[in-house]
Amino acid sequence: MFSARLPSKDLLVQACAGTVLQEHPVLLAGLELSNLHATRLEAATVDIPEIDSARESVVHGVDRWVCANGPGVSGAAFLHTETVGMVVDRMAEYSVAAHAALEQGVGEPHLHYLWRRVSELALAYADLVFEVQSGRRRLPDFTDPCAALRR
Repeated sequence: MFSARLPSKDLLVQACAGTVLQEHPVLLAGLELSNLHATRLEAATVDIPEIDSARESVVHGVDRWVCANGPGVSGAAFLHTETVGMVVDRMAEYSVAAHAALEQGVGEPHLHYLWRRVSELALAYADLVFEVQSGRRRLPDFTDPCAALRR
């Protein structure tokens, strides 16, 4: 079991929409990632690499927190394709896209598609949290051992 629990899908969706109801590192990261995705939508092409680098740093911070607070890895646990940080980043991206479309008056079919993406990913996040916390799923380690050398 986690020494500190991952937040619920509902709290994460709220954080990605701009409201953090609990001081939790994953929720704060969701809010920060949403802000970065919103900035990215309006950014000049030249600024996108810097924004993406900041996103990568936040994602890595989430993954470090999960690693430090997660259960021991079982050899029998199935490997997930993404880290929790990657899922939170995608949730932030989808949430920002859905809110932007709502503000821009996008047509109903596309708007429905965008909100459904948010909903489906929120459910997938909840499933992932349950599986990781119960020891049935393990997360990949995409830590770049040479990243510190390049800075």
